[in-house]
Amino acid sequence: MGIKTIMITGDNPLTAKAIAEEAGVDDFLAEATPEDKMALIKREQAGGKLVAMTGDGTNDAPALAQADVGVAMMVDLDSNPTKLIEIVEIGKQLLITRGALTTFSIANDVAKYFAIIPAMFAVAYPSLDKLNIMGLASPESAILSAVIFNALIIIALVPLALKGVRYRPSSADSMLRRNLAVYGLGGLIAPFIGIKLIDLLISLIPGIG
Repeated sequence: MGIKTIMITGDNPLTAKAIAEEAGVDDFLAEATPEDKMALIKREQAGGKLVAMTGDGTNDAPALAQADVGVAMMVDLDSNPTKLIEIVEIGKQLLITRGALTTFSIANDVAKYFAIIPAMFAVAYPSLDKLNIMGLASPESAILSAVIFNALIIIALVPLALKGVRYRPSSADSMLRRNLAVYGLGGLIAPFIGIKLIDLLISLIPGIG
């Protein structure tokens, strides 16, 4: 999942080393006092790292408070450390969903205004008619089509926002490329198709088309 794991314990180095190897963590700190735990977190943060700390005792309180994300395992996780994976997955899913919706919205707005502005101002500036690549019927239908499309797309995005974008363990670069390909490109294409279809329907109404 791209996360470096460090086990911090008050046990002696030999015991800590054995448990760390068995658990498969990346590093460990043995015979750690509450001050040692907090100091380690500060060092990681000073290096630009985002640090999450989980603990099950009062001696972890300073480190939990210092960390960017603090998880009290006894209360939140029923003493089951494997639930940390669920926490990370949910957190990443929230970030991915927010990024996907933002990407789609920005791309959607860019395409939407690029589609309707030439049609809106073609009467005042005839040269802009060349940019009316969608061939919208009139300024009135262009504006109305955009308003209707905007209302429909908001409704369509509600289920995605509630369900969330599915999280797949991968690198940040891979997730960014996928978001741009799916939601960025989708946000650019959807307005052209949607507004054009709505415009065709509106143009059939006497007095508007």
